[in-house]
Amino acid sequence: MRIVHVVLSLDVGGQERLILSLSRELAARGHDVRVLSLTPGGALRPQFAGIPTFDVPHPGGTRPSTWAKVARALVGIAADVVHTHNAAPLIYAASAARLAGVRHVVHTKHGSNTYPKGALWLARAGARAVTAFVAVSDETAVTARRDERPAASKLRVVPNGIPLAQFAKDVAAGRRVREELGIAADAVVIGTVGRLVSEKDYPLLVRAAAPLLSSKLRLVLVGEGPTRGEIEAAIPKAAMPFVTLTGLRSDVPRVMSAFDVFCLSSRTEGLPLVVPEAMACGLPVVATRVGGLPGIVPDEVGRLVDHGDEGALRAELGALAADAALRARLGDAACAYAHRRFSLARMADDYERLYSGLF
Repeated sequence: MRIVHVVLSLDVGGQERLILSLSRELAARGHDVRVLSLTPGGALRPQFAGIPTFDVPHPGGTRPSTWAKVARALVGIAADVVHTHNAAPLIYAASAARLAGVRHVVHTKHGSNTYPKGALWLARAGARAVTAFVAVSDETAVTARRDERPAASKLRVVPNGIPLAQFAKDVAAGRRVREELGIAADAVVIGTVGRLVSEKDYPLLVRAAAPLLSSKLRLVLVGEGPTRGEIEAAIPKAAMPFVTLTGLRSDVPRVMSAFDVFCLSSRTEGLPLVVPEAMACGLPVVATRVGGLPGIVPDEVGRLVDHGDEGALRAELGALAADAALRARLGDAACAYAHRRFSLARMADDYERLYSGLF
């Protein structure tokens, strides 16, 4: 099959990394996989080497010319399947794929999408055009029923999958990362990975962790984005020496191997890829009880707190930081859980069935 993924951009993010992994897996199975981006450039684009990428720049707003350009591109590619991801691709590419005569159109909703004023009805039109509408979690499916309103017969839940072998804990690599970051080998490291955006609410994490921090308990935030200044401003002066913002890293599995606890302080989520990645690294997880997280962080692998409850977040982080045996027990369980639930092969199997109309 010739499969075309349509994305808003190829910047570094969980959704984009998932599409990269899925594209590689499908290509390895003999499919002709291509990616059409509505935004030129993108830091992740070089990693799609061997998978052709195309651009149809999206100028913003709801311009009819964009539908025509996307439709022409899909006719030129002669796609068998078009797979759109999140809001703008649903609006522009789902209907355009039908105009281009594409038989199977699959859409994946990766989280809570915010639509510009007047655009929700276009998303609902896109949802009517697809042959299958996928949510990455049961909670995301509830949001889809409320917002995009796909037909019940089209709605499916396909949990995310990851290349598990890439995220096996590497003790030697973790030790080298600690040396690079100036963190003692015997320190406990609370870490997180993700774009520095308001949805992740990293200032909450900083405020919760700050009173606990010392040379023996460090906080590391991996990623870049528009809220970096807000995060830095939330760090109390006394805690500054013990907080590290690494910026963008291309070696996330190595960096995760330097962590002892993974924390996600988000105010909204779908099914974040970074959580099963952390689990596969053998890390216990502390996260907020939002989106699909309650469905993938059971008590035996981590702890959940209400978003905004700074005290509860601090208490759970403190308890794990103080108890190496608890960290080890939860981390071992998290690794086993990730291997049971989040296989890339399982996700690719599910999507192949959808592409064939057999799911």
